[in-house]
Amino acid sequence: MHDRIIGLYEETAAAWDKARGRDLMEADWLARFAALLPAHGEVLDLGCGMGEPIAAWLAAQDFGVTGVDSSPSLLALARDRLSDQHWIVGDMRHIDLGRRFDGLIAWHSFFHLAPDDQRAMFARFAAHLRTGGALMFTSGPEAGEAIGEWQGEPLYHASLPPEEYERLLAESSFTVMAHEKNDPSCGGATVWLARRT
Repeated sequence: MHDRIIGLYEETAAAWDKARGRDLMEADWLARFAALLPAHGEVLDLGCGMGEPIAAWLAAQDFGVTGVDSSPSLLALARDRLSDQHWIVGDMRHIDLGRRFDGLIAWHSFFHLAPDDQRAMFARFAAHLRTGGALMFTSGPEAGEAIGEWQGEPLYHASLPPEEYERLLAESSFTVMAHEKNDPSCGGATVWLARRT
């Protein structure tokens, strides 16, 4: 079912663009992430969608954004709205951009990957971050799979146990800076903020 995610977002790009909230409930976490970045730093946004609201917020703070998403239709919207940023059609599971960034964010995208794909991502995170770089991603609150619904179709989510995320981060030379489970101020998101050491 996780393999349906890419096609589902592409086929429903216009509906997702209309439905995705822009109220920036993520603002406090974004500010904490930004505080770990140098001025005018470069950020890699994995699963960036149409660039709103996350990439747009980062660009407004004068960070450079490289957005990666598997949906060409969503990226076309991002290019139209944020033409001064860099957009790449691609699957985060296979990215190899050959460069490092000051920050990497995978907000409400990483948790669509199957458990083994999530495990493999930590080496990719590390390979795309400079020493001292910030990583922020959302996961589920505990181990398991959950099936939501989007446009009448199943929407897959998965999570590893929190202690496994901690181990994977440590093994990839990340130090956890903040972690909150089901943050009520952020729509119940479970957020991880770490720094590459």
